Amino acid sequence: MSVEKKEKCGVFGIWGPEDAAAKAYYALFALQHRGQESAGIAVSDGRILNAHVGMGLVGEVFGGRVLRQLEGMGAIGHNRYSTTGSSHAGNAQPLLQEFSGGQVAIAHNGNLINAGLLKDQFEESGHIFHTTTDTEVIFHLLAQPNHAQKPDPLSASLEHLQGAYSLVILYKDRIEAVRDPWGFRPLVLGRTADGHYCVASESVALDTIGATLVREVDPGEIVTLDDDGYSVRRFRDPQRPSHCIFEHVYFANPSSKMFGDTVQIVREEMGAQLARESPVAADFVMPMPDSGRSAAMGFARESGLVFREGIVPNRYVGRTFIQPTQQQRNQAVQLKLNVVEDVVRDQRIVVVDDSIVRGTTTRGKMYQLRKAGAREIHFRISCPAIRHPCYFGIDFPDPAQLIANNRTVDEIAEFLGVDSLHYLSLDGMLSCVSNPADHYCTACYSGEYRLNVERPLSKLELERHQLKMF
Repeated sequence: MSVEKKEKCGVFGIWGPEDAAAKAYYALFALQHRGQESAGIAVSDGRILNAHVGMGLVGEVFGGRVLRQLEGMGAIGHNRYSTTGSSHAGNAQPLLQEFSGGQVAIAHNGNLINAGLLKDQFEESGHIFHTTTDTEVIFHLLAQPNHAQKPDPLSASLEHLQGAYSLVILYKDRIEAVRDPWGFRPLVLGRTADGHYCVASESVALDTIGATLVREVDPGEIVTLDDDGYSVRRFRDPQRPSHCIFEHVYFANPSSKMFGDTVQIVREEMGAQLARESPVAADFVMPMPDSGRSAAMGFARESGLVFREGIVPNRYVGRTFIQPTQQQRNQAVQLKLNVVEDVVRDQRIVVVDDSIVRGTTTRGKMYQLRKAGAREIHFRISCPAIRHPCYFGIDFPDPAQLIANNRTVDEIAEFLGVDSLHYLSLDGMLSCVSNPADHYCTACYSGEYRLNVERPLSKLELERHQLKMF
C-alpha cells in the first residue's frame, strides 16, 4: 500500500426506505477506501434534517446508539479526506446549514478551483463562513437572493462552480445528485430490490446494500430522488469528458465498474501492458500491497513469471496514506507492511506498484527489501510518471513534492535504490480503457489541464482566508 496518495471522498444518497440511515451506513463502509479522516450521515424525516459527523472511520463515528437516532426516509453520507481545508471535525461532511430556503445538507467529492475567489466575493459582502472547506461556498450560492428566487435555484448556483464536483444534496423532501459537466468524479445511480433509488461514488456501494446499477449520472446532470422515484434535468451541457484516469490506476475499489469499465480488469491489463513495455529477467513478480496487486497479476500473467507475495500487510493498521503528516505516514508504513525475508532473500524480484508520488516511503520499503537480501529489485509502475500537480481532488497539488517533477527516471531509480525502474507509457495506459483517450483527465502526467487553473486553490488557502476575518 502506497502511503503517499490520499483518496478522494466517497458520497452516497438514498431516498425512500425506513432504514435510510442504515443503508447509508453500510454504503459508507463499502466506500471507506475513499477517505478515512471523517465520516457523516444526514437524514430527513420529511420535516427536518438531522446529521451526525465525526472524525475517524465509519464504525467509530457511528458506534452505539448514534445510528438508531438518525430516523428518516432520506439519507446522504460522506467519507472524507481533506483536499481543501484541514482535517478537523468542523470540516467533516455532510455539512448542514439553514437559511431562508430551509435546511440543506451537502456532501461533496472533488475540488472547486474557484472557491477562493467565490469566498473573497462573499466575505466582501459580509458573509460569514464556518468551515475552511470549499464545499461551503455552495450554501452561499444557494442563499443568494438572485438564485433563491429563480425557478431552479440549484441550477443557477451550479453555473458559478469551476472544478470537479460530484454532490449529493439533501432537502427535507428530496435528494439532488449532481455531477460536474466534465465528469471528473464518478457518480452512479442505483435501484434497490424494493424500488428505492440511490446514488454513490462507486458501484461497490450499491452491491453492499443489494442495489443494482442503473447507469452513471451524466456530466452536467442533476438527478432528483424523491417519493416519485427519480427524475433528471440538466444544468449545463456536458463538456468533453475528463474522467480521472487515476480512479482506474489506484483510487477505486477493484470490484467497481467505473467510466464503463470494471476496475480490476483495467488494472490487470495495465500490468500486462507494463510487462510488454518493460520485460526483465527475474525470479518472480510481487506486488506492493495492496494497490499494486491487480497490476502485478497482469504483469505476471503476461511475462510468464511466478507471482509471489513478498511484502505482507497488517490488515489491522488501516490505510496508512490517510495520516496527515509525513512523519506519521513513515511510522504507519512500518506497522503496515512487513517484508518476508525468506521469500526475497537472494532473489531477482519485480516489484509492481500503481504509482509513485513523493517517493519517500517507497524508498524506505525498497531499503527494507534490500536489507532482507533481495539480489536485484526491478521496480515497475502501472502508470506514467506523475510530474504535474492535481487541482481536482487528489492530494498532490505542490509540484515540489513530486519525485518525478525534476528528476529523470534514472535519477528516481537511484533515489529509490533499485536496479531498474520503468513506468507505463501514457499511450499504454490509455490503451487499457475502453473510452477514447481524450475522454480522460491525464493532467498529472501530461500537464495538459482541461480547465483554466490560473489561480489554483491550495489545500489550506481557505484556512488563510479564515484568519483574515479576525
